[in-house]
Amino acid sequence: MHMSDALVSPAVAASMWVATSGATVLSARSLRRQPDDRRVPLMGVLGAFVFAAQMVNFTIPGTGSSGHLGGGLLLAILLGPPAAFLVMVSVLTVQALFFADGGLLALGCNIFNLGFFPSFVAFPLVFLPAAGRRPTRARLAVATVLASAVGLQLGAFAVVLETRLSGLSSLPFGSFLLLMQPIHLAIGVVEGLVTAAAVLFVRDARPDLVPLDPRAASASSRPLGRVGGAVLLAAALLAGVVSRFASSKPDGLEWSIDHAQQPGGVHAPEGALHALFARIQSHTGILTDGPEKSAPATTAMGTATASEPWPAVSPRTSLAGLAGAGLTLVLAVLIGFGLRALRRGVGSEPARSPE
Repeated sequence: MHMSDALVSPAVAASMWVATSGATVLSARSLRRQPDDRRVPLMGVLGAFVFAAQMVNFTIPGTGSSGHLGGGLLLAILLGPPAAFLVMVSVLTVQALFFADGGLLALGCNIFNLGFFPSFVAFPLVFLPAAGRRPTRARLAVATVLASAVGLQLGAFAVVLETRLSGLSSLPFGSFLLLMQPIHLAIGVVEGLVTAAAVLFVRDARPDLVPLDPRAASASSRPLGRVGGAVLLAAALLAGVVSRFASSKPDGLEWSIDHAQQPGGVHAPEGALHALFARIQSHTGILTDGPEKSAPATTAMGTATASEPWPAVSPRTSLAGLAGAGLTLVLAVLIGFGLRALRRGVGSEPARSPE
């Protein structure tokens, strides 16, 4: 569901950049006030995992489409909404800059659609009420699937609305919407099941890392240990091995556009701002095989397109995936440590004596 610049007008892009920047600042301020420094390494580890998981598209049977894990809800459950949003900023920024996955002009839209709705809407308004204060395994799984589906439905609707308001394509609003919502409902259910399995694994291994678990009250400050190692290993396997076998079918957004568009419905924008961002991305996208596509959407990093052989057994794919996961880990950790340093710096300021 990564939008390319071809779908977004400068006005809509600027508006979404403002909204995303505001959410980023508020998240940073909120996280800076929270004293739990264990969250910092966990942000990096989970950021690498989400980046790697987004490389792996899975086929939606009977549709000719595919989807991939968004990861926003998983991050919100394990980190809390503010930290989750900042990690998604890291993931999507690395994707857009170094992999040309999603446009730079559209980056504000993509961060908001994939980060804000799961973290600040689906998690507090759907997941928490459905899970309850002392969730059982079954209730936790059901709550996760429900929240995942709702978060992705909201994100899919936002894509349609942003495309419509941009006015760069003649995609019929009704047809585009009726294609986007059902396919992303199916993707959301699969994501919910995968997210539930991941949360239950962490809950069983380290209940102190799942704030909803009653046992988290007696949490120790010990390092991530084997859980962190297991998540990093999973990220490495996803990015370095499993990504070679990702589905070559178009993702939900591409599939919806293909089925909704009319002749000449989508074309590469000719504006100076679009050309500028495309030129920037052609230079920064060093971990992709070429410049950003001019089509309405880009595929997940490293996955095969319809014209490529499957599986995409390529050392470049594996190395690029591992590099991207590593960059995301570093960026997320730097954000966490930077906020911790700011908190300590502010807290260490001597109080001024009254004159």
